Amino acid sequence: MKNVKVVPHDPRWRAAFEVEARHVAAALGENVVAVHHVGSTSIPGIHAKPIIDLLVELNDVGQADARSPAMESLGYQVMGEYGLPGRRYYRKDDPDGIRTHHVHAFQAGSEQVVRHLAFRDYLRAHPADAQAYGELKQKLAREHPQDMNGYMDGKDGFIKEMDRRAAAWRASFSDEHADGV
Repeated sequence: MKNVKVVPHDPRWRAAFEVEARHVAAALGENVVAVHHVGSTSIPGIHAKPIIDLLVELNDVGQADARSPAMESLGYQVMGEYGLPGRRYYRKDDPDGIRTHHVHAFQAGSEQVVRHLAFRDYLRAHPADAQAYGELKQKLAREHPQDMNGYMDGKDGFIKEMDRRAAAWRASFSDEHADGV
Protein backbone atom coordinates (compact mmCIF):
# COMPACT_ATOMS: atom_id res chain seq x y z
CA MET A 1 0.00 0.00 0.00
CA LYS A 2 1.38 3.41 -0.96
CA ASN A 3 1.62 6.25 1.51
CA VAL A 4 -0.34 9.41 0.78
CA LYS A 5 2.23 12.21 0.76
CA VAL A 6 1.23 15.85 0.30
CA VAL A 7 3.95 18.50 0.34
CA PRO A 8 4.19 22.30 0.00
CA HIS A 9 4.34 23.68 -3.53
CA ASP A 10 7.78 23.35 -5.07
CA PRO A 11 8.63 25.96 -7.72
CA ARG A 12 10.89 23.36 -9.40
CA TRP A 13 7.79 21.43 -10.49
CA ARG A 14 7.35 23.77 -13.46
CA ALA A 15 10.87 23.04 -14.76
CA ALA A 16 10.37 19.31 -14.15
CA PHE A 17 7.20 19.50 -16.24
CA GLU A 18 8.96 21.34 -19.07
CA VAL A 19 11.75 18.75 -19.27
CA GLU A 20 9.33 15.82 -19.20
CA ALA A 21 6.97 17.47 -21.68
CA ARG A 22 9.77 17.61 -24.27
CA HIS A 23 10.54 13.91 -23.77
CA VAL A 24 6.89 12.86 -23.92
CA ALA A 25 6.22 15.00 -27.00
CA ALA A 26 9.19 13.40 -28.76
CA ALA A 27 8.05 9.90 -27.76
CA LEU A 28 4.47 10.43 -28.96
CA GLY A 29 5.67 12.11 -32.15
CA GLU A 30 3.95 14.25 -34.74
CA ASN A 31 0.53 13.27 -33.39
CA VAL A 32 1.05 15.68 -30.44
CA VAL A 33 -0.89 18.95 -30.62
CA ALA A 34 0.04 20.29 -27.16
CA VAL A 35 1.34 19.20 -23.77
CA HIS A 36 -0.10 20.92 -20.69
CA HIS A 37 0.93 20.93 -17.03
CA VAL A 38 -2.18 20.02 -15.02
CA GLY A 39 -2.94 18.69 -11.57
CA SER A 40 -2.05 20.28 -8.27
CA THR A 41 1.65 20.69 -9.08
CA SER A 42 0.56 23.17 -11.80
CA ILE A 43 -1.22 25.44 -9.31
CA PRO A 44 1.27 27.76 -7.55
CA GLY A 45 1.18 27.94 -3.79
CA ILE A 46 -0.87 24.88 -2.89
CA HIS A 47 0.11 21.60 -1.30
CA ALA A 48 0.18 18.62 -3.65
CA LYS A 49 1.30 15.07 -4.05
CA PRO A 50 4.72 15.52 -5.70
CA ILE A 51 3.65 13.89 -8.98
CA ILE A 52 3.84 15.84 -12.23
CA ASP A 53 0.65 15.47 -14.30
CA LEU A 54 0.94 16.01 -18.04
CA LEU A 55 -2.11 16.37 -20.26
CA VAL A 56 -1.32 15.59 -23.89
CA GLU A 57 -3.63 16.59 -26.71
CA LEU A 58 -3.33 14.30 -29.73
CA ASN A 59 -4.64 14.60 -33.28
CA ASP A 60 -5.63 10.91 -33.09
CA VAL A 61 -5.63 9.28 -29.67
CA GLY A 62 -5.79 5.83 -31.29
CA GLN A 63 -2.36 6.37 -32.84
CA ALA A 64 -0.82 6.64 -29.37
CA ASP A 65 -0.87 2.86 -29.00
CA ALA A 66 1.74 2.48 -31.74
CA ARG A 67 4.05 4.76 -29.72
CA SER A 68 3.87 2.64 -26.54
CA PRO A 69 7.45 1.34 -26.94
CA ALA A 70 8.75 4.93 -27.06
CA MET A 71 6.87 5.76 -23.84
CA GLU A 72 8.19 2.59 -22.21
CA SER A 73 11.72 3.64 -23.18
CA LEU A 74 11.17 6.77 -21.04
CA GLY A 75 10.26 4.56 -18.08
CA TYR A 76 6.48 4.82 -18.39
CA GLN A 77 4.11 1.97 -17.72
CA VAL A 78 1.51 1.90 -20.49
CA MET A 79 -1.96 1.57 -18.92
CA GLY A 80 -4.30 1.97 -21.92
CA GLU A 81 -7.58 3.74 -21.22
CA TYR A 82 -7.38 2.74 -17.54
CA GLY A 83 -11.07 3.15 -16.87
CA LEU A 84 -11.64 6.31 -18.89
CA PRO A 85 -12.77 5.74 -22.49
CA GLY A 86 -10.86 7.82 -25.01
CA ARG A 87 -7.81 8.29 -22.77
CA ARG A 88 -4.34 6.83 -22.95
CA TYR A 89 -2.77 6.77 -19.51
CA TYR A 90 0.88 6.30 -18.59
CA ARG A 91 2.58 6.38 -15.22
CA LYS A 92 6.23 6.58 -14.23
CA ASP A 93 8.03 5.73 -11.00
CA ASP A 94 11.55 6.60 -9.92
CA PRO A 95 14.11 3.83 -9.24
CA ASP A 96 12.79 3.52 -5.67
CA GLY A 97 9.28 2.79 -6.94
CA ILE A 98 7.91 6.23 -6.03
CA ARG A 99 5.49 7.69 -8.55
CA THR A 100 6.87 10.79 -10.28
CA HIS A 101 4.70 11.38 -13.37
CA HIS A 102 1.28 10.74 -14.86
CA VAL A 103 0.50 11.30 -18.53
CA HIS A 104 -3.12 11.59 -19.63
CA ALA A 105 -3.48 11.69 -23.43
CA PHE A 106 -6.77 12.63 -25.11
CA GLN A 107 -8.08 13.64 -28.48
CA ALA A 108 -7.35 17.35 -28.99
CA GLY A 109 -10.23 19.54 -27.84
CA SER A 110 -12.09 16.68 -26.12
CA GLU A 111 -14.40 17.32 -23.20
CA GLN A 112 -11.76 15.88 -20.84
CA VAL A 113 -9.11 18.31 -22.14
CA VAL A 114 -11.47 21.24 -21.70
CA ARG A 115 -12.42 20.10 -18.18
CA HIS A 116 -8.84 19.60 -16.97
CA LEU A 117 -7.65 22.94 -18.34
CA ALA A 118 -10.69 24.79 -16.97
CA PHE A 119 -10.11 23.27 -13.51
CA ARG A 120 -6.44 24.28 -13.53
CA ASP A 121 -7.07 27.76 -14.89
CA TYR A 122 -9.97 28.39 -12.50
CA LEU A 123 -7.85 27.52 -9.46
CA ARG A 124 -4.96 29.65 -10.73
CA ALA A 125 -7.37 32.58 -11.09
CA HIS A 126 -9.14 31.97 -7.74
CA PRO A 127 -6.46 31.69 -5.03
CA ALA A 128 -8.95 31.26 -2.17
CA ASP A 129 -10.43 28.15 -3.81
CA ALA A 130 -6.92 26.90 -4.63
CA GLN A 131 -5.89 27.32 -0.99
CA ALA A 132 -9.02 25.50 0.18
CA TYR A 133 -8.11 22.64 -2.15
CA GLY A 134 -4.56 22.52 -0.80
CA GLU A 135 -5.85 22.52 2.77
CA LEU A 136 -8.32 19.74 1.99
CA LYS A 137 -5.50 17.66 0.51
CA GLN A 138 -3.40 18.14 3.66
CA LYS A 139 -6.32 17.17 5.89
CA LEU A 140 -7.11 14.06 3.84
CA ALA A 141 -3.45 13.01 3.77
CA ARG A 142 -3.42 13.18 7.59
CA GLU A 143 -6.71 11.26 7.84
CA HIS A 144 -5.79 8.61 5.23
CA PRO A 145 -1.98 8.28 5.35
CA GLN A 146 -2.08 4.68 4.08
CA ASP A 147 -5.33 4.79 2.08
CA MET A 148 -5.08 6.36 -1.38
CA ASN A 149 -8.71 5.44 -2.11
CA GLY A 150 -9.90 7.21 1.04
CA TYR A 151 -7.81 10.24 0.11
CA MET A 152 -9.21 10.29 -3.45
CA ASP A 153 -12.79 9.75 -2.27
CA GLY A 154 -12.41 12.64 0.17
CA LYS A 155 -11.52 15.01 -2.67
CA ASP A 156 -14.36 13.93 -4.96
CA GLY A 157 -17.08 16.35 -3.82
CA PHE A 158 -14.70 19.31 -3.79
CA ILE A 159 -13.40 18.48 -7.27
CA LYS A 160 -16.92 18.16 -8.65
CA GLU A 161 -17.82 21.56 -7.19
CA MET A 162 -14.65 23.14 -8.62
CA ASP A 163 -15.39 21.51 -11.99
CA ARG A 164 -18.86 23.08 -11.89
CA ARG A 165 -17.46 26.50 -10.99
CA ALA A 166 -14.67 26.20 -13.55
CA ALA A 167 -17.11 25.31 -16.34
CA ALA A 168 -19.33 28.29 -15.48
CA TRP A 169 -16.29 30.57 -15.24
CA ARG A 170 -14.98 29.36 -18.60
CA ALA A 171 -18.43 29.70 -20.19
CA SER A 172 -18.56 33.31 -19.02
CA PHE A 173 -15.57 34.01 -21.27
CA SER A 174 -17.28 32.28 -24.19
CA ASP A 175 -20.44 34.30 -23.57
CA GLU A 176 -18.46 37.55 -23.58
CA HIS A 177 -17.07 36.70 -27.01
CA ALA A 178 -20.21 35.13 -28.49
CA ASP A 179 -20.74 38.14 -30.74
CA GLY A 180 -17.41 37.51 -32.45
CA VAL A 181 -15.53 40.30 -30.70
